[in-house]
Amino acid sequence: MGKAIFTAILIFVLASGSAPAQDKQAYQIYTATGEPVTYGEMLTGALASEVVLFGELHNNPIAHWLQYEVGGDLFIEKDSLLVIGAEMFETDNQLLLDEYFDGIIRERDFTSEARLWNNYTTDYRPLLEFARENGVRYVATNIPRRYAALVNREGFQALDTLSPVAQQYIAPLPVPYDPDLPGYKAMLEMGDMPAHVSENLPKAQAIKDATMAHFILDNLEEGNIFLHLNGAYHSNNDEGINWYLRHYSASPLEIMTISTVEQESAESLQEENHGLADFIIVVPSTMTKTY
Repeated sequence: MGKAIFTAILIFVLASGSAPAQDKQAYQIYTATGEPVTYGEMLTGALASEVVLFGELHNNPIAHWLQYEVGGDLFIEKDSLLVIGAEMFETDNQLLLDEYFDGIIRERDFTSEARLWNNYTTDYRPLLEFARENGVRYVATNIPRRYAALVNREGFQALDTLSPVAQQYIAPLPVPYDPDLPGYKAMLEMGDMPAHVSENLPKAQAIKDATMAHFILDNLEEGNIFLHLNGAYHSNNDEGINWYLRHYSASPLEIMTISTVEQESAESLQEENHGLADFIIVVPSTMTKTY
């Protein structure tokens, strides 16, 4: 630091009678009850789990960075026992994922055919490439969007019209469904929902949750840790994917949930965000978005 700049700062501090503002936090992690914890404590919880549901805000760079860090640190500890899966990849693209990971097809072929999200390059590619380079199994877990759209139009019964080949990409039929789960009820109670929205909207959400849970369990073996990336709404409040994991699993699972929220400040966890997950990442709402 130049002498003139240091002198100017010293004069400002003495003149103001106080120290400069504290460093701004990019994020802070809390427990479900609002106790601040470290990243290391969250990682310890993940290492003691069988399934980690990492709920993100899709355009939040802190969430994506921490997903990458958690994935890398779980690999250091678990190596080949780590499995990664994601909502952002649809089950009928598993063959493409496997062919790319096995070096059969080029990256440009994979990216041109896999119906990738618009923010794939910045937000999901880094962890996917880490998995590919380190031989970590990567699982596409989400229902093909055309079938979720079908449920949104016609309800669960429309899935019965699909061929056996198509049905292998979704959760087993009939799909259990609890319309009274608060998360599903809330989808119909939002005041700004279009007039044409029907009771099928939460069913379309549920078929995604059910399919993701089914393919997590289908790729989970004893001793594994399955790190799953999904929008926070799919796992908040012990609902969504979590509800279906408990329904489908033949034995109790050690499931850890992470959620991401934005608040004006990360200095404390606001009351309305208590209980969203086992660990809650608070990011200032002014944080740069990825899209």
